[in-house]
Amino acid sequence: MLAGLLFAIDDAEDRPGRLTATLPFAGVTLIEYQARLLMAAGAAQIIVVVARLTPELLGAIARIGQRGVVVDAVRSAAETVEKLHPLSRLVMLADGLVANEATVAALAQEGGDALLVVPEVDAQAGLERVGGQMAWAGVARLDPKRVAEVAALPRDYDLQSTLLRMAAQARATHVLVPGEAIRAGHGVVRDGRMLDERSRAVLAALVSGRRSGFDRWLLAPIARIALPRLVARGVGSVVVGGAGGALGVAGCAAILMGAPVAGLLLALIGCLGLGLGRTLSDLRDEAGQPRLMDGAMAAIPAAAVLALGWMLREARADDVPLLLAVALVVSGGLATRAVVERVRRRWWAVPAAYLPVLLLPALLGLPVFGLVLACGYAVASLASAIETLRTQA
Repeated sequence: MLAGLLFAIDDAEDRPGRLTATLPFAGVTLIEYQARLLMAAGAAQIIVVVARLTPELLGAIARIGQRGVVVDAVRSAAETVEKLHPLSRLVMLADGLVANEATVAALAQEGGDALLVVPEVDAQAGLERVGGQMAWAGVARLDPKRVAEVAALPRDYDLQSTLLRMAAQARATHVLVPGEAIRAGHGVVRDGRMLDERSRAVLAALVSGRRSGFDRWLLAPIARIALPRLVARGVGSVVVGGAGGALGVAGCAAILMGAPVAGLLLALIGCLGLGLGRTLSDLRDEAGQPRLMDGAMAAIPAAAVLALGWMLREARADDVPLLLAVALVVSGGLATRAVVERVRRRWWAVPAAYLPVLLLPALLGLPVFGLVLACGYAVASLASAIETLRTQA
């Protein structure tokens, strides 16, 4: 079993009386973000070492517990030993650490004591030295007996530093911080303003790493600008997603009223709004809402396509556009069902990706050609997904 050890002890350097762990970060608090990293690595238990329980910290601990892990707040090594299963693998994150999932997951694998390190010459001020001209970079994999060893010492020993020293004396393996993690802002931060900067970088990396082309090329550039502002203002995901859904419905209505270009554009903007709302929900671990918004992001393009086919049928007295629209919805739905995210190729379609394919020909006065083009895109995505699954079988 994997257990995580977090710390909420040090105050922020520029905000006296406010714990660094409870400062806002990536839509939640920093300690919630750290807990999310540990849970993504497979942690089933989170132990939080505290000096005092502030209202902000109590709220953060309660929210972590709502995510399906056991959470315990302790004040000493002895209390930690009581809560920790002796056969656990323990991953310790430094107070104020900003990291990414890949870095934490690498240290969460099976093995003996290991310390994530950075060369002393590149280390930021305040990082603890661990020998070999290396400094600790904020992540450690520890044998639970290290905690018992610290518990046997006088109570006034600093738990984080002493655990680090015990591991170093036990010749823990040194693991260098990956270069991409350094570029992404990995480090221990106790300044609120610097944490805000790192938060914006994490938000940008979150949306930039999406696998679908629609998310990466259309949603991500908008999200990099909008998400930090939405998070800073505390705008709810329901507000953003609801506005997106309303615009999408308005777009479908506009298409039926004979304005395909305006309608498709509104539907596309609506899907982008739903994508932003979904990302905010993911950041805040709001149960159910991401799935609801994903459903809306599939329903709105389908409704827009059918509305376009019906409008063209009425305008041209020709059933071909409606048949193309139905074919697009069916093939696009099958393509969506066939895609497995772990093997997704970036060009494979998602429902919202058909809207820009339809919009460009509509701007040129060729909406029927847009339906043909979108059908071809859906069939190509479906065929490629099926062949990929066959090779994986």
